[in-house]
Amino acid sequence: MTTKVSSPEMKSLHFQPRTPATSTSDKVVGAVSHTALTIWTLIVILPLLWTVMSSFKTSSEIFASPFALPSQWNLDNYTKAWSEAGIGAAFLNSVLVVAVALVIVMVLGAMCAYVLARYTFPGSRAIYYLMLAGLTFPIFLAMVPLFFVLKNMGLLNTLPGLILVYVGFALPFTVFFLFSFFKSLPHEITEAAALDGAGEWRTFFQVMLPMAKPGLASVAIFNFLGLWNQFLIPVSINAAGPRVLSQELAAFAGQMGYAVDFGALFAAVTVTVVPVLIVYIIFQRQLQGSVSQGTSK
Repeated sequence: MTTKVSSPEMKSLHFQPRTPATSTSDKVVGAVSHTALTIWTLIVILPLLWTVMSSFKTSSEIFASPFALPSQWNLDNYTKAWSEAGIGAAFLNSVLVVAVALVIVMVLGAMCAYVLARYTFPGSRAIYYLMLAGLTFPIFLAMVPLFFVLKNMGLLNTLPGLILVYVGFALPFTVFFLFSFFKSLPHEITEAAALDGAGEWRTFFQVMLPMAKPGLASVAIFNFLGLWNQFLIPVSINAAGPRVLSQELAAFAGQMGYAVDFGALFAAVTVTVVPVLIVYIIFQRQLQGSVSQGTSK
């Protein structure tokens, strides 16, 4: 004799969610992970907040009470750092150099990665491996040859020469990063674009390049961070030219000798750090999307 089960009971039997059992070891691992992440977050954020807070203090206030709030919140230190120390002109030079170099390296890197990933021709693998070799070459070993090359070209101690070196410095990483993105795109899309009458240039710029937007955003962020924080290249090949932000910041810290105006110095450091935070906040969704897309392939 069988008993019938009503439909509501069947639904409750079939669709009742099961809560996964959490073992003691999982709880321990979760607690340790959250504790480590909390400590790491404090290590990163607290010095940054202290730097920003100290940028509103005078040197005497910093030494008297390093962790206390400023007595007056004013922008005197920022005004001094921006105008008197030359941080303003160096900031504009850095924005110009990094922006132009970033646009050039993204266009050239995307085109190079696309050709190496989608087309097979004699020497394609050798070119790709040479690009990878550029990632392993220490930049300080190239300073002396770069110095004489730029001197012979008449670009030593100039912003165009610095832009050219920045492009060469970031190009291998850009090609290496975007190569896998273009390699994973289906060939049927290229064939469909060709059937619609699209040429090679139109297929690249209007079809394939938008599909690689997450990878482009990620490599643009990494290149921006590397170029914005670059110090060795400007010091080596642009010592007597218009200074960028990293050069001016080092000169500002060194020219004071023992009478360092720490308030103005912290203000200059804050001006250097803020653009990096703004760029990351704007593009963090694209960066996270590219990471998740790369792990799901």
